[in-house]
Amino acid sequence: MPVLVVIPARYASSRYPGKPLVALRGASGESRTLIERSWRAAQAVAGVDRVVVATDDARIRDVAEGFGAEVVMTAESCANGTERVAEAVAALGGGFEIVVNLQGDAPLTPPWFVEALVAGLAADPEAEIATPVLRCDGRALAALLADRRAGRVGGTTAVFGKRGHALYFSKEVIPFTGQSYGEDDPTPVFHHVGVYAYRPAALAAYPQWQPGPLEGLEGLEQLRFLERGRPVLCVEVESRGREFWELNNPEDVPLIEAMLARMGLD
Repeated sequence: MPVLVVIPARYASSRYPGKPLVALRGASGESRTLIERSWRAAQAVAGVDRVVVATDDARIRDVAEGFGAEVVMTAESCANGTERVAEAVAALGGGFEIVVNLQGDAPLTPPWFVEALVAGLAADPEAEIATPVLRCDGRALAALLADRRAGRVGGTTAVFGKRGHALYFSKEVIPFTGQSYGEDDPTPVFHHVGVYAYRPAALAAYPQWQPGPLEGLEGLEQLRFLERGRPVLCVEVESRGREFWELNNPEDVPLIEAMLARMGLD
């Protein structure tokens, strides 16, 4: 089953301009850009046939080609990563059965997250898109709640039914729970991991659909599938001792660098 990984990256982020080129220091003290760390995460995934960076910015292209990545240039008009991935796949000419969108702000994504995602989509013929979710422990839930109290948009959370099909995604912390949890206690909140696997037909159709009101309110591209009634499979993954966080705001840089140091990742 041919698998393509596309890493969409744009310079003009509204929350953090230039984010793909931000340097992150690893455990050894060596700094690498966010886009290189995301590309290295993709290279570690088993069963992938090709990895490309999709961007509309020459600065990102030059840096990515400098560390050995294949780059596909896409239009500035792409509204989100999914549209950018769709354009990159069209430029490459297709030929893949599953396309993975490894968003460029998730450099801590372990390879088994993506491997489980591809396997989950292959096993569920009804699903047109799949995405991983990670059960929050008390520490992770506290970090999400702290972001919201500070007025920051941090991670996204997901709720789903018994078959794993998504009910909703939100930048608020859902479901509500009034309980207290120890740092290592499991909670009923699932952190949505910024990775998607698509069937090519659904990916190609996506840019033709108008964004719905929920996508507009939340700013979450996957809601376009739900608002169209398309099944989105949530695949629960395990951390296996790895910490996970996305780079959404400048305040996330020291958090991610501390995680890289604790996990001994260069």
